[in-house]
Amino acid sequence: MAPNQPEILSPRRSSRGLTDEQLDHLAGVLDDLFHIPGTKIRFGLDPIVGLVPGLGDIITGLLSFLIVFAAWQRGLPRIALSRMVANIAIDTLLGSIPIFGDVFDTVWKSNRMNYNLLVRYRGGVRQGLITRDWLFFVVLLIGIAIVVVLPIAIVVGLYHLLRGGA
Repeated sequence: MAPNQPEILSPRRSSRGLTDEQLDHLAGVLDDLFHIPGTKIRFGLDPIVGLVPGLGDIITGLLSFLIVFAAWQRGLPRIALSRMVANIAIDTLLGSIPIFGDVFDTVWKSNRMNYNLLVRYRGGVRQGLITRDWLFFVVLLIGIAIVVVLPIAIVVGLYHLLRGGA
């Protein structure tokens, strides 16, 4: 090596991106960092940063995608990646509701759930895991359908009731 040239060090992390320890730490910082004494309630920076209207939930949502990106790099099935994105979407959408969203963020720990999904697939893809992920989506779609269809059915029912009574 020539004098006055800096030594080139090899990267410390693997070619697979962030390590499990780093991803676990990220999930912990966002979801489990603080503990309310005398309770089992834990929360992280997600509900705290979420107090900043609009911007806070976007920032934590973007940080959450680091776990999804690591899962994609590791070749997790598309259904598992979709479930992770759904977890983040639920967290970001409901977390953006003032006051309720911050309470929701202490309960819905999307980063911890996504990290646990990543770890579940570490041993390889098994049919039982994929079935559980599909079941999650079926229940999610039924829930969305109820939330969308029920108000429409109520409005239509009231319209017919009022129209028929007039």
